[in-house]
Amino acid sequence: MRGRDEETGEFLGSSRSQQRREALEVLALGEKLVALTPAQLSRLPVPESLIPHIEEARRITAHIAHKRQLAFLAKQMRREEDETLEKIRDALDANSETSRREVATMHRIERWRERLLAEGDEALTELLEEYPQADRQHLRALLRNAREEKLRNKPPRAFREIFQVLRELARTPEDDDAGEDADDAHERDED
Repeated sequence: MRGRDEETGEFLGSSRSQQRREALEVLALGEKLVALTPAQLSRLPVPESLIPHIEEARRITAHIAHKRQLAFLAKQMRREEDETLEKIRDALDANSETSRREVATMHRIERWRERLLAEGDEALTELLEEYPQADRQHLRALLRNAREEKLRNKPPRAFREIFQVLRELARTPEDDDAGEDADDAHERDED
């Protein structure tokens, strides 16, 4: 029972409903952590004390036992500081935003590849306007080879290489810097 302050009449703590909502939020966060791959998990600021519980929940496949382990993980997480849990949530949100950006970039590259194969020189001219550093001759040769592969039912080697070339073109210097910063931070964490 949370009680009231006798002088002011205000309640002395959060209600049971609020406590339950907070506990369910922590449980949902625990489920997200268990669903991550070990590589993704290593990029998050998860305390070392929680890692064995997360791995154990990942290992258990029986429904009820898995649910029980998730509840135990949530209990351990509630013992952590609120700031720690907020840092984990923020890092998860940043990761999901990054993955959305990556997916959007992949879709844009795929559309370029389809346009290049369907429209030919017109699409290539537009691509070169957007990415002047692109090698026109190399792209033309790849497009010609990809069309030939399709006609002869050969493996799509040039088709895949077009995608790789476009991905390199779409990569910005900021992407490279962000990747290096993340690698540097990961190396510092390991030391």
